[in-house]
Amino acid sequence: MKFLFGEKLRFDWKVVVVTVVSTLLLIVDHYYTFTAWKYWDRFLFYFVAPLLLTVFLFRENPKNYGFTFGDWKLGLTYTLLGILIMAPIIYLLGRYSGGMKIYYMRLLPGLPWTTFLDLIGWEFFFRGWILFAYLRRFGHDALWLHAVPFALAHIGKPDIETLSTIFGGFAFGWVAYRTKSFFWPFLIHWFISTFVILVASGAV
Repeated sequence: MKFLFGEKLRFDWKVVVVTVVSTLLLIVDHYYTFTAWKYWDRFLFYFVAPLLLTVFLFRENPKNYGFTFGDWKLGLTYTLLGILIMAPIIYLLGRYSGGMKIYYMRLLPGLPWTTFLDLIGWEFFFRGWILFAYLRRFGHDALWLHAVPFALAHIGKPDIETLSTIFGGFAFGWVAYRTKSFFWPFLIHWFISTFVILVASGAV
């Protein structure tokens, strides 16, 4: 029997749950819509569902998954640096990339609350739930591992953006890892998403 099945498999059950559930949620989000607004779906999928699983299935404090302000002084520093670095890049891309204009100009109505609801869950999902679960099991490799589903989730967006997301995912993860919080990469991502829509739409 050992010849057929090999050594006994041993898994970290929480890593299995995070991997399987996060994959299924991404697939369901892609194929189905449950509310009148997609950003409400994503808030439920990526914020509420992982939070409930953390509390009631894992029986852990969400703080263990980055649900905290963490090192807020360092977080503020990284946030300001991120905004200063990304603002001119986003301005150029949003202003002169035809693909970015076509994709993002239609998303202007409802700002900034639409991007807030979309990204507060998105960042807790990737930079909180997945990242901190993986950090326990895989150490620093988790910074790259969690960036893979993040990058794949961008397929369908402008190519120049999608190609950069494996590196952007790592950078956001690094900020979360250093501050022990998903909140600071959320602020940076919220700014980026809101600003690119404003620029692409000609509002700024």
